[in-house]
Amino acid sequence: MAPAALRLLLAILCLGSRLARAAAAGCGSNTSLAGYKADLRMSQHQLRGRVEVLDGCSFRVAALDLLPGSTSTRWWRADGTDLDSLSRGEPAAAEPLDRTFRSESLVFRLLPGLSWPLVPVLAAFDPVTSSLFGFVRLSGANASDSSSSSAASAPTMLDSCAQLSPRFRVRWTLHEANNSIDIALEAAVGSEYYMAFGWAKPGAAKPSVIGADLAVSGFTEDGLPFAEDYYVTKYSECLLRKDGLVEGVCPDTIYDRDNTTGLVNNTRLVYGHRRDGVSFVRFSRPLVSEDKRYDVSVDGTRNMTVVWAIGLLRPPDSLRPYYLPLMSRRSGSPGTAFTFAKLNLSDASNGCVGPLDAEDKEDQDRITTERNTPLVVTVGPALHYPNPPNPDKVLYINKKEAPLLKVERGVPVTFSIEAGHDAPLYITSDPVGGNATFRNASEIIYAGGPKAEGVPATPTELVWLPDRNTPDQVYYQSLYDPKMGWKIQVVDGGLSDMYNNSVLLDDQQVTFFWTLSGDSINIAARGEKKSGYLAIGFGSAMVNSYAYVGWVDGNGKGHVKSYWIDGKDGMSVHETHENVTHKRCRSENGAVVFEFTRPLTPSCSGRVECKNIIDPTTPLKVIWAMGAQWSPGPLSLKNMHSDTSNRPIRILLLSGLAEAVEDLRPVLAVHGFMMFVAWAILLPGGIMAARYLKHLKGEVWFQAHTYLQYSSIAVMFLGVLFAVAELRGFSFKSRHARIGAVALTFASMQPINAYLRPHRTENGESPPGNRVVWEYLHVLTGRSAALAGTVALFTGLQHLGHRYGSKTIKGLTCGLILWVISVTLVTAYLEYMAIKRRTAGADGPSGKWVLGSSEEDDTVDLLQSDRVVSKMESNSSPEPMEVQLEPLKR
Repeated sequence: MAPAALRLLLAILCLGSRLARAAAAGCGSNTSLAGYKADLRMSQHQLRGRVEVLDGCSFRVAALDLLPGSTSTRWWRADGTDLDSLSRGEPAAAEPLDRTFRSESLVFRLLPGLSWPLVPVLAAFDPVTSSLFGFVRLSGANASDSSSSSAASAPTMLDSCAQLSPRFRVRWTLHEANNSIDIALEAAVGSEYYMAFGWAKPGAAKPSVIGADLAVSGFTEDGLPFAEDYYVTKYSECLLRKDGLVEGVCPDTIYDRDNTTGLVNNTRLVYGHRRDGVSFVRFSRPLVSEDKRYDVSVDGTRNMTVVWAIGLLRPPDSLRPYYLPLMSRRSGSPGTAFTFAKLNLSDASNGCVGPLDAEDKEDQDRITTERNTPLVVTVGPALHYPNPPNPDKVLYINKKEAPLLKVERGVPVTFSIEAGHDAPLYITSDPVGGNATFRNASEIIYAGGPKAEGVPATPTELVWLPDRNTPDQVYYQSLYDPKMGWKIQVVDGGLSDMYNNSVLLDDQQVTFFWTLSGDSINIAARGEKKSGYLAIGFGSAMVNSYAYVGWVDGNGKGHVKSYWIDGKDGMSVHETHENVTHKRCRSENGAVVFEFTRPLTPSCSGRVECKNIIDPTTPLKVIWAMGAQWSPGPLSLKNMHSDTSNRPIRILLLSGLAEAVEDLRPVLAVHGFMMFVAWAILLPGGIMAARYLKHLKGEVWFQAHTYLQYSSIAVMFLGVLFAVAELRGFSFKSRHARIGAVALTFASMQPINAYLRPHRTENGESPPGNRVVWEYLHVLTGRSAALAGTVALFTGLQHLGHRYGSKTIKGLTCGLILWVISVTLVTAYLEYMAIKRRTAGADGPSGKWVLGSSEEDDTVDLLQSDRVVSKMESNSSPEPMEVQLEPLKR
C-alpha cells in the first residue's frame, strides 16, 4: 500500500474514533437506566428479544427474532400500549423493522433530541396499520432490578430451546433448586392441533411411547390454552374398555378417577397464546414427582429420551369430556408427527434460530359470502382481535368476532347492519378505519357511510357489488371508531357461481349449495370452520337419516361416501351404495368442502337407500355434523362428531328459500289449546244445547246456547291474538291459516245474524220469507263454522308437525280423532233420544212435549227468550158442539 493511502486510512480511523467519542459524550452515560435489561413482550410477528439500555441514547436488542413488518414499522416511543397512546407516539429510532430478524444482536440509537425519560414504553409498532408487534416498559425502571424483577421477564422468553422439527420447538428453563422445570411448546400448526412433549419410560432397550409421561397442550374452541398430564398405556386414542378400565393416550386423572390428593395432574399451565398461526403454550412440572405411577422422574444433568408429537385434537363430547390427541399409525397422516429425541436439560444453548413462520397466519373465523344470504353485523367485546392493540369493541358478523370475509367479484354482498347508531359500516382501503381523514390519511371508500347504521329492531341493509376493479384485499370498518373490523378477501368465482342456490344451515357453520337439473340434483357443502370431516344429513336428526360425509385422507385425497344412520353408535352407521357421481372433496384452509350429484329418485328397490327420495315440491330437512377424523371402514368412537346442528333447516328446493325447524313455541301451544276448547268443546256444546235441550222446562237450552256460543267466539279471538303476537303478524301462506280464517268468519257471522234476526209470527201464521231465509242461514253458517273449525284443528296439528317436527303430533292427532268420534257418537245418541221423545209425544194421550207439534222445528227463535210457545189448535173438530140443558133442582 502506498504511504499516501496509508496516511489517509489512518486519518479516517482517527476521525471515526473522535466522532464516536463525541457521540458518546453527547449521549451521556449517567442515566439511571444504563445497564437495565428486560424481555420484549410479544404481541404479534413472533417478536422476541432482550432489550439492554447501553447509555443515554442507545440500546441493544439481543437474540432479536421478528417476522417482517411494513416499511413504516419502527421502534416507537409512547406513553402506554393502548391504541390512543400509540397513535400519539413517535418513532424512537430511525432503522425500519421491515425484514426478518433471526436471533440477531443489534444496537439502535434514539433519534436526535430523545432521551430515556421521553420513552416510557419502547415498542415495535407500525403506524400505518396501527399494529403493535411487542414492547418493553421503561418508566419507573432502573438498572438494579433488571435481573430480579418479574416485570422485566416475558413468558415467551426461556433459557434454552431445541428445534425438534422445522415447525416444532421446545423451550425450557430449569429450576433445579425448586425441583421444577418450565417448558414451552411452540409449533406452526392450526388451532385444531395438539402439541405433546414428555419423557419416555427409562430403562427400555428400545425407545417406546408405551409408558411415556406426556404433557398434551393446545387450545379450546374458545381460544383458551390448556396443558394436561397424560400417560400412555397403548398407542391409540383413549378408549374405555368393557371392564371399566381405560387404555391409550389418556389423562392421568382418568386412570385414577378416585384420587383425592391432587397429585395426579402435575402439569400446571403458565401461559399460552396463538400468534401469526403459531401455537405457544408454557407450563411447569416437577422434575421428580410424588406420583410414581404415572410420572417419569427427570434428571436435569444427563441425556434422556424425550417423546414428542403434533396432530389433530379431538374436542370433548358427551362420552369423553376431555381433549384427546388423535394418534395415527399411518405415516403421512395430515399434520401429524411422532418421534423420539435425546435431550439434556442442563444444556443452555439456543438451538432455535429465527422465528417460526407459519404458512397460514390467519386464525380468525372465515365467512364466505353468498348471493342470497345477508351478513348480520353487530357489535361486541374484543376478545381475540387479530391486530393488537385491541379496541374496546369490534364488529361481529354472523356472531363471529371480526371474521375474515371472502367475497367474489360480480356477486352482491348484503349486510344487515345492527351494530348501533354510533357504528356505521363502510368498506374501505384503509386497514385502520374510523375515517382516515381524521388521521390525515387517504382512503378509497367502496360502499357504506354515515347512513349505513341500524339497530336490531330496525336494521339497515347495505348491498355492495365487488367488481373487476376492486383490489384483492379491502377492509370493513366502522366509520367513527378505528380498528373495529378486519379484512375482506376479494377473489374470482367460486361455488356461488357454480350453483343456483345456497343457504346457511343451523348455527351458520355450514353452507349448503344445490342446483336442480332434470331428474337429478347437484349438491355441495362447505364448512365455515376447520374440521377433519364434514357430514350433512337429510332428516330431522342424525338418527334415521341419510348422510353424506366428505373428508381428506392422509395422502391428501378427498372422499365422499353415503350412509344410512339408524342409531347413535358407530355400528349404526351403514355405508350405502347410492348412485352418487361427480364426487369431489377438498380442504380450504382446514375447512372441508365436498360436492356430488345424485338422482332425485333412486332407480333401485329392496335396499334402504332406495327410499332416499328427494321431492323438489316438498321441503327437505337438512342437518350437519363435524368431527376430527373419519375412517372409510368400520367406525368407532374416534369418529364421533365434535360439533353438530341443533335443529334441521327446511329447504324449499324449487324456490331457494329456507327456514329453521323450530321447537314448538309455548305461546303457539296455548293457541292450539284455546282453539281446541273453542271449536271442540264450547261450539259443539252450544249447538247441542239448542237442538237437544228444548224438552227441558224454562230457558235452560236458550241460556246454555247463547253463553256457550259467545264464550267460544271470545276464546277464538283470544287464541288468534296469541298466535299473531308470537308470529308478529298475520300470514295466510299456510293451509291451516286459510281454513282457520274461513272458520272464524263463519263463527263471527253468528252474533251479527242474531242481531238481524226477524221476529217470528204468532197464532199459527205462516212465517214470512225473510224469517225462513234467516233460519236456514243461521243453521247453515253455524254448522259450516263447526265443520271448518274441526278441519282447522286437524290442519293446525299437521302444520305443527311439518314446521316444528314435534314428536307428539301423531299422538295429538289420534287424540283429536278419538274426540271427534266421541262427539259424533254422543250426537247420534242425543238425536236418537230426540226422535224417540218426538214419537212418544205424538202418539201419547197427553201430548205434552214442550217443543210443540211437528210443525215447530229446531230452527225456531234461538236467541229470543220471550218467545210464544203456545199455539192455536189447527185440527179442531168441524162438528158443532152439542150442549144439553137440564133444569136446576132446588
